[in-house]
Amino acid sequence: MGRIGQAIARRCHFGFGMKVAYYNRSARELPFPATRAETPEALAAQVDFVVTALPGGAETHHLIGQEILSAMQPHAHLINIARGEVVDEAALIAALQSGRIAGAGLDVYEHEPQVPAALRAMENVTLLPHLGTAALEVREAMGLMAVDNLVAALAGGVPPNLVN
Repeated sequence: MGRIGQAIARRCHFGFGMKVAYYNRSARELPFPATRAETPEALAAQVDFVVTALPGGAETHHLIGQEILSAMQPHAHLINIARGEVVDEAALIAALQSGRIAGAGLDVYEHEPQVPAALRAMENVTLLPHLGTAALEVREAMGLMAVDNLVAALAGGVPPNLVN
């Protein structure tokens, strides 16, 4: 329930009147009602939509795999906007083909730019290119961030968004 997760949850609650549940290692003080699940599996078992909004990397590789997909309700949908490697695509394909879950919305893929033919063929899957930053406001902010980094570096300082 980081910055992006909170932005999504806020829209779900205030925009659509949805009940919000989340998994996070620690409880969060939030400006909207939300229930914290103790485990990702417990979260998956109680929601209609599982939305991933977390970083990629070794700690989250295949976090969404057979265990979590099996915990999901048959009418539930998985939405992955995080990183492709967060979802075990083979397990997702199996869950979708067997009807274990109702559908998926993906804008990132495990082996980008390749998208498995099985996912492309399914009518219960929506596939998009990674469009999270394709808004004018976001693109302008990205450009201004680059300028801030450049100005700081040229002045002999440390760029505010230094990547190590």
